[in-house]
Amino acid sequence: MKYTDAIKFLDEWNAIIGYKTPAHHKKILDFLVQSLTETPKRALLLAFRHSGKSSVVGAFAAWVLFMRPETRILILSAESSLSSRMVSHIKHILENHPACKEMLPDVKKEWGSHKLTIKRPIGIREPSVICQGVYGNITGMRSDLIICDDIEVPNTSNTKQKREKLRTRLRELDFVLSPTGAMIYIGTPHTKDTIYKN
Repeated sequence: MKYTDAIKFLDEWNAIIGYKTPAHHKKILDFLVQSLTETPKRALLLAFRHSGKSSVVGAFAAWVLFMRPETRILILSAESSLSSRMVSHIKHILENHPACKEMLPDVKKEWGSHKLTIKRPIGIREPSVICQGVYGNITGMRSDLIICDDIEVPNTSNTKQKREKLRTRLRELDFVLSPTGAMIYIGTPHTKDTIYKN
């Protein structure tokens, strides 16, 4: 598969779970793939609630690992419970998508709802996918793809002070991201002065 085959990967997954891929999901996936290949490798995807953006993002993450097994992905959400749902979704795809059979580890030492590691080249310290709440400990982590999924929620953005604290925290991600890495923000604005504006 090449980068242009991400849609095929998503179509196959949707067929397995009994769905047909909606047109807007294909547009979302095209946008995500583009964010990996175009400088500055920073992207912002805003979509209405219940649009299925997280479902597409999970398939996208699984596809990235299929294409580049050495990739280290950090999922960051407002709370660790939200980010662990995304990891569980990615795990479910890896376990059930026909293209991913060879990626499953022989020994599932790191294969849970907070982190998982696929078969990949040896010598990589970080898990293939790991999640954290936005204020969780990321000290010492390195990542090739950071997905900030629903980091702006009422608990993190309903006052000016909370929004500034969140912006300060997110600036720290530059120290986690590898020099050639990509960072993608996915969410829905929750306030007029949304952090997604800048």
